[in-house]
Amino acid sequence: MSQIARLRLTNFTAFQQFDHSFVKGLTVITGTNGTGKTHLLKILYAACAITSGEDREYSFAQKLVNTFRPYEDRVGRLARRQAASVTSQILIESHDSRSLTYKFSNHTSEATNVRSRMQALWKSEQIVSAFIPVKEMLAHAPGFVATTARRELAFEDVYSDILKLAYLPRLRGPAKHDRKQLSAKLESAVAGKVITKGEHFFLKSAQGELEFSLLAEGMRKLALVWLLIQNGTLLGGSVLFWDEPEANLNPKLMEQLVDVMLELQRNGVQIIMTTHNDILLRYIDLKKKKTDSVEFLNLVKSDDGVIANRASSLRELSHLAISEAVDNMFDTEVRAAISLGL
Repeated sequence: MSQIARLRLTNFTAFQQFDHSFVKGLTVITGTNGTGKTHLLKILYAACAITSGEDREYSFAQKLVNTFRPYEDRVGRLARRQAASVTSQILIESHDSRSLTYKFSNHTSEATNVRSRMQALWKSEQIVSAFIPVKEMLAHAPGFVATTARRELAFEDVYSDILKLAYLPRLRGPAKHDRKQLSAKLESAVAGKVITKGEHFFLKSAQGELEFSLLAEGMRKLALVWLLIQNGTLLGGSVLFWDEPEANLNPKLMEQLVDVMLELQRNGVQIIMTTHNDILLRYIDLKKKKTDSVEFLNLVKSDDGVIANRASSLRELSHLAISEAVDNMFDTEVRAAISLGL
């Protein structure tokens, strides 16, 4: 299996120019709202998705449309907005030297009109991937996949795709040591194991079986990762795209979440994630080892679109919005204390 090596964009959504080579381990993307963090995940996921399963029938352009859901499914609406006509380009490279290139304009309407090169070669090698969206889906699973298959709904593909992966049966045979360790960490965090009955998910613990609709949303996300490890989706060579894993998660579980992500990348899973959370960022920076493949990518708005600053540690990043917000909060606390005479 292969993984993502590079992404280059020209005039795509918020990006005038973007060119980044991804590490094989964990890439942590941060930045203010509107800098295109989730867009990067969706582009790369769409490219991975068309190499396996039923998505192989899609072109990259069509999967982009299904993943972004622009108005009237017009792929040209993914072009960077400006007064004049604009041409957009996407280049994605894998670690085994395959590439996928697409070019379209803001006037392009149908995805079938998008020019593509090397798509057949790109699909010749599977890239096993999963996209975990901000919105947790396991509690909404019953009937969702079947409905989206029959009806034209305004849901992005990432929601039905992750449910299809969650429904995959567990791998046969005894689990390897690394899988056992990861599973044990997650079982400790969620205090149980996940079972399915038809299309319904339950957390099974010593107290019984609790349906997911009654389980805290943050816990459901950790339970989903447990499922993906059990069914072999998250094995060495796969790619995990995770949009704001901290959303609705108890801060006390942040450290365990970071331990799991770092262990996954040590086992060969490439992770590309976004976050707005200072605690999560700091835990990653503190707990990563010298041998870990971890990189921080900070997206910053400028007059020329969005620019990307990369570093191997938080202290090397400039214009980090989260740190600036924390500093501002501290200053506010100090001023409040002084005004109260504390």
